Amino acid sequence: MAEPTPRRNEPRLRPAPLLFEPAQVADDPEHFFDLESMDDPRALLTRSTELALAFRAAADRAVEFQAMAAAQLADPRRFDRLTTADIAERAEWTEDYAKKMVEFGRDLLGGAEGGAGHADPV
Repeated sequence: MAEPTPRRNEPRLRPAPLLFEPAQVADDPEHFFDLESMDDPRALLTRSTELALAFRAAADRAVEFQAMAAAQLADPRRFDRLTTADIAERAEWTEDYAKKMVEFGRDLLGGAEGGAGHADPV
């Protein structure tokens, strides 16, 4: 099973494999990673839990990459730097959330030297 996304200085565990679905099967709205074909409720619970945890871990990791990208785009040393308003528009965030993500990204990138660890952007 997948583990929650670890924080700084903790080893990162790999989530359960998502196992990509063939395109023709993915077009069927009733089909979801072959869960609908499972008859054993124990196996269904196990696999659906693995998938839920894997999706959460993937979402957490994607948010970390968003934050790092936002911090890099807002870096005042860049000649093509973006304002937090520009970043918010591109990512479809509010400007306040973009500011938090830039801060979070700077922390992840090591820009918050001497900080007390990092916190989630929300």
